[in-house]
Amino acid sequence: MSDAAPVTLSAHNLSRRYGGREVIHNLSLELGRGEVLGLLGHNGAGKSTTLQMLTGALAPHSGEIAICGFDLARQPKQAKARIGFLPETPPLYRDMSVDDYLLFAARLRGMPRGVIAGALAETKRRCGLQDAGRKLVGTLSKGYQQRTGIAQAIIHGPEVIILDEPTVGLDPAQIRDIRALIRELGDAHSVILSTHLLGEVESVCDRVEILHQGRLIYGDSSARMQQYGHQPGFIVNLLAPPDISELQAISGVQQVERLSATRFRVLHQAGVNSGAALLALAGQCGWRAEQLVPLQSSLEEVFVKITRGETP
Repeated sequence: MSDAAPVTLSAHNLSRRYGGREVIHNLSLELGRGEVLGLLGHNGAGKSTTLQMLTGALAPHSGEIAICGFDLARQPKQAKARIGFLPETPPLYRDMSVDDYLLFAARLRGMPRGVIAGALAETKRRCGLQDAGRKLVGTLSKGYQQRTGIAQAIIHGPEVIILDEPTVGLDPAQIRDIRALIRELGDAHSVILSTHLLGEVESVCDRVEILHQGRLIYGDSSARMQQYGHQPGFIVNLLAPPDISELQAISGVQQVERLSATRFRVLHQAGVNSGAALLALAGQCGWRAEQLVPLQSSLEEVFVKITRGETP
């Protein structure tokens, strides 16, 4: 979270039990204005339980939650007025039109009558529902039902928007549209996005918190997450390659693996430009270097490392 961004949500030492089993263990996190936070974890990690506590739908057994400075337990009306929530199963009334449903949601939020019409028009525009107002919710595609669910969460202009698996069950085109909408919402609001999809994190999230067996085990920016435990190196293609020992003798090179007759994976020390040294040597020795591509860790690989407890 940026130091300059005002804190819109803070949770400290949250715990939750079901029966005698503790499913959320001493969880703490903060969210800044204009930030999209990805809450990442396997199915069953405790993501939905955490979001339900953050919205006031489920009380923690211990810990404190504040929304824009209002204590969620002691000042629930003021705190909840600043939250928009889309559960994993959107709370839709299938036999209502989109307009009637969103008007109903606005009135539930206690919005003044004089501002509802303008808020309805703006929310439909933001969610791409301009032409769907008179349609019954039950006749909409899954993607447009999801848009309607997001619309009910934002119609009252909340500072904090909490979305639980917002793209589950959508086709690729629908996923792209919903992700673009979430990214837009993050420009003016604070957003928490629960997901188990790594592509979701990469495309829309500024920061990542990984929840594993009810505990937050990792938190950082999504860009730095990709560098977790990353060994610097590159793949190089040499059309007239030397003996592998000559590549291993290059300054800073730690390991060379032959992938094919002409392709090599080269790992080197951090801060050492072994790629430039190799290309210079290739030019001198006629190795005919054709391509050099830096190694990148996929988010999937990083996620597996973190949840398995592998250290960088």
